Amino acid sequence: MATQNSEEEVQDGANSSSTPVKICTAFSPGSIGNVACGFDVMGMALEGPGDEVTVRRSPLEGVRLVAIHGDGGRLPREAGKNAAGAAAAAVLEELGREDGVELELRKGLPLAAGMGGSAASAVAAAVAVDGLFGADLPIHALLRCALAGERVAAGDAHTDNAAPSLLGGLVLVPRWQPLRMVELEVPRELTVVHVHPHVEVETATARRVLGDRVSLSDATAQWGNTAALVAGLQREDWDLIARAVEDRIAEPLRASAVPGFHSVKEAALEAGALAASLSGSGPSLFALCRGKASAREVARAMARAFREDAGLESDILISPGRAPGARVTERS
Repeated sequence: MATQNSEEEVQDGANSSSTPVKICTAFSPGSIGNVACGFDVMGMALEGPGDEVTVRRSPLEGVRLVAIHGDGGRLPREAGKNAAGAAAAAVLEELGREDGVELELRKGLPLAAGMGGSAASAVAAAVAVDGLFGADLPIHALLRCALAGERVAAGDAHTDNAAPSLLGGLVLVPRWQPLRMVELEVPRELTVVHVHPHVEVETATARRVLGDRVSLSDATAQWGNTAALVAGLQREDWDLIARAVEDRIAEPLRASAVPGFHSVKEAALEAGALAASLSGSGPSLFALCRGKASAREVARAMARAFREDAGLESDILISPGRAPGARVTERS
């Protein structure tokens, strides 16, 4: 999905056709929530696996979820309780339509992996329904609809995964109303390592350990880190980026739920990563690197640490910092 900036409407060539379609398929990538210091307001898209939603017109009103593939039967089949189904319904409401649609969801992202799986499903559904009707909804309207799906799946409308899955790249979403997405500068050399150990951490469980209060010293440190990261990215100041990616809020409370966390983070830094932290609520970790060669070394070191210190095999993903967002892949 190509956008010039977050204020413009989605500019997808497939959506611009006035030819009626009966089927539309959209893909949405995984993402890294928080990016350490940007708790709940910053996220980064990943290039690689993602979720895909196919939407068909139906003679019956409302949204029906007819099939889910790749979830092992674990996700709700009732549309109103599923992230993709709820997002699709929100788009129909946004458009003021009473049409019926059928959804087929293909999960390319593992569950409870710290890769923004529910957000990817919701974004893919929103983009697919928008594409089915050729509506060209503004990008912020699509985000609102996707967040309706996130609310159903995660209990709250967190933007840090949905926004980068929709837009691509690194996105900041301040807690403003109406919502506004700010696409951040990303140096061309910035490369992301994402390592997913074969263990699960439920987002709802990870949020419960946080409580609702933080110390003033931790809060001010976190604000400073977030601002420093934005400045470092804009200036291509690698030392500033490395120092800024520090989570004083969530990581200290969540790290113990991830076997081998400290060893894996230390291995990443010793192998040359600029910084490393939890991807969302975990169990995955991410690392920021300067260049692909460094990223490959860091990825091997992190996977080895998971295997040797926690007895866990893991999946490795190396992604550019400017990964693309959601897109329509087929219309017929």
